[in-house]
Amino acid sequence: MNNNTPEISIILPCQNEEKALGFCLSQISKTVKENYIDTEIIVSDSSTDGSPEIARKAGVILVKHDKSGYGTAYLEALKVAKGKYIFMADADGTYDFSELPRFLKYLREGYDFVIGDRFSGKMEKGAMPFTHKLGNPLLSGTLRLFFGTFINDSHCGMRAISKKSFADLNLQTTGMEFASEMIIKALRKNLKIKELPINYYRRKGKSKLKPVADSYRHMRFMLLYSPLFLFFIPGFLMFLPGAFLIFWFYFKNLYNLMFFPSLLTIAGYQLIIFSAFAKTYSITHLKESSAFMDKVYKYLSIERASILGLIIILAGLGASFGFAGIRNSIVALTLATLGVQTIFSSFMLSILSIKEK
Repeated sequence: MNNNTPEISIILPCQNEEKALGFCLSQISKTVKENYIDTEIIVSDSSTDGSPEIARKAGVILVKHDKSGYGTAYLEALKVAKGKYIFMADADGTYDFSELPRFLKYLREGYDFVIGDRFSGKMEKGAMPFTHKLGNPLLSGTLRLFFGTFINDSHCGMRAISKKSFADLNLQTTGMEFASEMIIKALRKNLKIKELPINYYRRKGKSKLKPVADSYRHMRFMLLYSPLFLFFIPGFLMFLPGAFLIFWFYFKNLYNLMFFPSLLTIAGYQLIIFSAFAKTYSITHLKESSAFMDKVYKYLSIERASILGLIIILAGLGASFGFAGIRNSIVALTLATLGVQTIFSSFMLSILSIKEK
């Protein structure tokens, strides 16, 4: 291993991969020698089998942390990685490490992040279970819908990134959702991204993936990073028909049907407010930007929102005291609730909009 700073650090997360690790390390060694790549190889290990001994015999850097989690393995390895670039791939024999020079080529050309696309390359029969062939495109499609990306295979484990860009992403998740977090934050940071077709092979040894649990973690993370889909759209689809139906039933004197649209209106309005909370947090704490929210902050102060909320509350009180009957009481309760939500939500937004130094 070269004593100088290596151009690229190759990181292999490893948990009980004794059947495949030696094969992967041999393939990496052959590739870097043939292509004169200055590199360091890091095995980030939490194994209970013979994998650590295989890594030691191969003379690579062994980070023996014994902590569970796909994301944890990379985060632990990054503590010791010295390369200008980081190359990441599973140590299970599914990826062809002779692809490394292609990834490095685009990094050298100025791309910040390069990711493989298994569905555009050749896939060995049996390499990917049928459930994964359905689930991976579904999750990748959801990511494209939520975040407007072109990436076709967002859960491909073969990827490379400049170390500077990796540090800027400030990745936090420790499980499989680490893969989604990397892409979402890369998109939010406007990194220059390249997707490459790669081949995919049957794994050697037993899989550790938990399809249902891992898919849920990916989907949950994408929703948390997309307040538009998590809060605003459901809220809008509840608030608009709810408000319409309240007044429709009011004038039709169908007061016995007004409770449910009142609930829809209040809940929908709260979800819309939650979307503003989430977006504000992402701007002030995750360093994102939003021209729309900048306009909201400019024109909607605590004072203006409080006045609006008081007007809505007074309208509700007027409906309650000025007119008798159940239908007026439901309208009054709905308006009063919306007014209270407006006032106190404006204070919460102001708290969230305080930027950290």
